Amino acid sequence: MQADALLQLLVCPACRSDLEWQDRAARCTGCGAAYEIADGIPVLRPPENDGAAGQKDEQAAYFDEADPEFEVSRPHGTPWLYRWLLAEKFRRSLAGLPVPAAGMTAATICGGSGMDAEFLARAGASVMSTDISLGAAQRTRQRAERYGFEVLPVVADAEALPLRDRSVDLLYVHDGLHHLDSPEAGLREMLRTSRLAVSINEPARARATLLAARVGLSEHYEEAGNFIARMDPQTLAADVSAAGFDVVRIERYAMVYRHEPGRAARALSLPGVRSVTVAALRAFNAVAGAVGNKLTLQAVRRDAA
Repeated sequence: MQADALLQLLVCPACRSDLEWQDRAARCTGCGAAYEIADGIPVLRPPENDGAAGQKDEQAAYFDEADPEFEVSRPHGTPWLYRWLLAEKFRRSLAGLPVPAAGMTAATICGGSGMDAEFLARAGASVMSTDISLGAAQRTRQRAERYGFEVLPVVADAEALPLRDRSVDLLYVHDGLHHLDSPEAGLREMLRTSRLAVSINEPARARATLLAARVGLSEHYEEAGNFIARMDPQTLAADVSAAGFDVVRIERYAMVYRHEPGRAARALSLPGVRSVTVAALRAFNAVAGAVGNKLTLQAVRRDAA
């Protein structure tokens, strides 16, 4: 599906009416709201009260200023172990879905600079990448141009997605809901707009992580200023099921890496060490993964056509 077709899935985030597309703006045919098209990218954030807008503007500004080269390229050019860990997270994030990604439409939530969109596009999906940061959307487009895949970047609020009900086959999030002021609202929007399936990949509420935070080895807040809302698997599964989805796979596992790889990642990527590192991680997850710090959940809509 090309960009023009993906555009037809978009609606006004305030009232969900159709949009009339113009060169520099999109206008809602229902409430009349006008949305900027900045540098060719739709900016579809709904009007908000001052408090909510302030918090979200701070998030957007923080991610606007992220290191462009690293964000556009990662995991390309990073140490072997870093690339393997992210590929393993992606593999786990789709492993339970009963349908292949090839031929599906997919939307990434809190999609950042397009890494998840690239993974999904490589798997054969037609992808829309949404993020609250215009800078991230611009980097997503740059990534697609550099690495040769198609994506539609859209500036959007994950708590009020500019998507029609049940319009996208797969709603996908990787380490994104925990950035939100209301992760529950983001989850509801994913479930509302999914036609077929969701894949949710977030930090798990693990005792080891909470203990590490208490002694200063982990954090409760990220540099962007948001509280890290780690998720309880049982609560998440219950919420997804109550929305009319069957949870086909839910798994906790252990995985630790820095956002930007450092000396440890490079050392553990050496040819003589990498196989031992991967074997040790797999062995740990086979024995104790159920108490790990990462969570993946995949679910399909019960009444999907």
